[in-house]
Amino acid sequence: MFDPNTLHDDPTVLVYARVSTADQKLPRQLLSALPYTERMLGADLGGADVDDVAEHVEAVGGGQAVEVGDVTIYHDKSTGTNTNRDGYRAMMDRVKTDDVTAVAFHDTTRLGRSLQDIDATVKTLTDNGAQVHFVREGLPPFKPDEQDPMGTLMLQMLGAFAEWEVRTKRMNTREGIAARHQSDDDYHHGRPPIGFQKESGHLYEQQSGPQAFDRVATVLDMVAAGEMSKRKAAGELNTSRATIGNAIDDRGELYGL
Repeated sequence: MFDPNTLHDDPTVLVYARVSTADQKLPRQLLSALPYTERMLGADLGGADVDDVAEHVEAVGGGQAVEVGDVTIYHDKSTGTNTNRDGYRAMMDRVKTDDVTAVAFHDTTRLGRSLQDIDATVKTLTDNGAQVHFVREGLPPFKPDEQDPMGTLMLQMLGAFAEWEVRTKRMNTREGIAARHQSDDDYHHGRPPIGFQKESGHLYEQQSGPQAFDRVATVLDMVAAGEMSKRKAAGELNTSRATIGNAIDDRGELYGL
């Protein structure tokens, strides 16, 4: 339960949300995190309707802060494999320059999929005086100047699992590339598959842009799982439905599918 003695009388609370694709549900994260800030952190949303706020945040561009009473929402449309995200950087800058009471995340994977990044972020937030709350996992809050060995262990286990998932997909991808290089001459002389670039006849994962490998792999994974149509995926990645189909049906091993 909320303990009013643990927070300021007029708390300043931040919420961070992240999606990798348009079909992942940003409102779902906010519908979880915003009521939590009222119930557990004593934040005042100024009577705002949570559903309306979630729809508004989804409509504005990533990296733009949205103020709702005591709460400021930061969000990104980006993969979680690194912290090079506008909304993330803005949130961290705010914590370093302002008196922030707490930062809430829907779950640990919204913060990132690197154990090192998760650990470093939680440490930076608490070192700057902010509590850190992960809503879905039900972890105890991480507080400044307090050590919770069990909570830290649980966080590290969740972060390690998220990182393992990413590394397994990457390993499968590299094995698929190696197999293709040995068996398919088209990979040496033809156009690179979506999400890749080619140098000296060898494929390398594209690191940035709308067709960055991590983003492409996330979208294709959703299509393969039936969570997104090929038409939506084509629009998401600015390509054709045929390209999406070929990537999944003929080149799935390149994306860890």
